[in-house]
This record gives sequence, C-alpha cells and structure tokens, in this order.
Amino acid sequence: MNNKTLTPAIILAVIALLCNSIIATQVRYGKYAFRDEFNKATNAPIDSSKWTAEIGGGGWGNEELQYYTNDIENAYHDGAGLLVIKTIKKDLPLSFNCWYGQCHYTSARLITKQKFDRKYGRFEARIKIPRGQGIWSAFWMLGNNIDTVGWANCGEIDVMENIGREPSTVHGTIHGPGYSGANSIGAPFSLPNNQKFADDFHVYAAEWTENKINFYVDANLYKTITPQDLPAGKQWVYDHPFFMILNLAIGGNWGGAPDDTTVFPQTMLIDYVRVYRR
Repeated sequence: MNNKTLTPAIILAVIALLCNSIIATQVRYGKYAFRDEFNKATNAPIDSSKWTAEIGGGGWGNEELQYYTNDIENAYHDGAGLLVIKTIKKDLPLSFNCWYGQCHYTSARLITKQKFDRKYGRFEARIKIPRGQGIWSAFWMLGNNIDTVGWANCGEIDVMENIGREPSTVHGTIHGPGYSGANSIGAPFSLPNNQKFADDFHVYAAEWTENKINFYVDANLYKTITPQDLPAGKQWVYDHPFFMILNLAIGGNWGGAPDDTTVFPQTMLIDYVRVYRR
C-alpha cells in the first residue's frame, strides 16, 4: 500500500474501530478480572506478579518428554506485544533427568496458581500455536483446590488443546471425577478447507457460568457443556475458583512423540490473556 493513502483521518478511523471493539467486548462480557497484554521489553521475563513457571521433567501425568524450566530462553517477551513460549531440542545434564532418563527437550509451563484464580467469567487468549508431530500446546484451567482433593476431583477446563498431528483441529474439554482422561467430555473444532491453526492467530475462549461452559474459537460457539451432559451420578465440580495454565509440551500419551518430520525449535505466541467478569 502506498504510504500516502494512510492519511490522519484513516489512522484515526482505524484507532476508533479498535477502541470501539474493545469497548463493545467489555460491555458484552463485563470488566476485566485479569489482563496480560505482554507489552514488555524484548527478552523480558514473564510477569512474576501474574505467572509462575513450573519446573520439572516428571512427565506431568501424560508421559510428556520435555523438561519445563524457568529460563528466559523458554518463556520471554518479544518486545512487540507477544509472549513467546519456546520448546528447544537439546540434551540436558543428567542432574536434570526426565522420567525416561536424560531429557532431550526444554519448554515452559506458566500458571497463575496462588496469583489469580476465579469462579465464572469469560477466559480468553489470542494465540498462534506451533506445529509438528509430537507438539502439544494448551490454554487451560485447574481447580484451585487441586492440592487438597487431587485431580480430577478439582476439575479441569481445557479452553484449547492442539496436538500436532491434527493441524486443523483444536479441542475444548472438561475433566472431572468419573469423566476424565479418555472419558472426558468435550468436542473438536476444525477449520474449513484444511486450513492450519499454526498459520495464524485465533481467539480461544471459554464462557463459564454456574451451570454451563461454552467453548469458542474466534466467534464460533462449538460446544456447550452442562451438568446434564455428565454421566449418571457424576458430580459437576465447576463451582469454585480455577487458575489458568499456558504450556507447550512435547510428546505424551495423546499426541505421540516427535518424529523425523518435526522441526525444532517451535514457538507458541500469545498476544494476550484476558478474563472478563460476568
């Protein structure tokens, strides 16, 4: 585009449209309960007032292959308004062993536990996911009582999960007592015409109220779950605060391990995370 076409009037009009969009969203969903726009300097670490980087290579309940670190090379700001979670293929010293022996991958898992949790609202993130066999990216939530009641009694809400062997599909899911793992409740959402989620940013959201959880990709409502969808006699455990998680895993029981087609490093780019009051 010729720069001369970007007149002050056009620039002001664009700014007005963006502002009106933000205002309209807040009118619809309510004020922010949590907001991270990731507007920090290049290579700045995560905001420790909002996020904690978990550490370890124990498999995380799924026989995942990565070692999660709190290193700046695995989670950092790019200086242009994005948080970068990067997974790197490298052999770690034996003092950092994974459950299977010497670790071959590093990545990051960021949580808001003990810093932010909330019961009900719209939980939303704009993300460009990575790609490749064995790459597993997620934006999800766990009940804040997990340390006392355990998983899956605490409840889990997976706002978005993608496994690399399904490049055109993401999943929204809940896990609870008696309906977890392979028996979880949820649905996939696929882009038309074999478009790939890794090619662009998309908005992933869950709107959670007392007796309903709606899952969205962009403006598309693709799954609603209510207590009536649970197996007979099972408990609806979505009546207490949950905290949020952003992570980029490698391997695991669901997506399988990387293969010769998988390219490293891979990055998960997060434009923002917002929680709106309802």
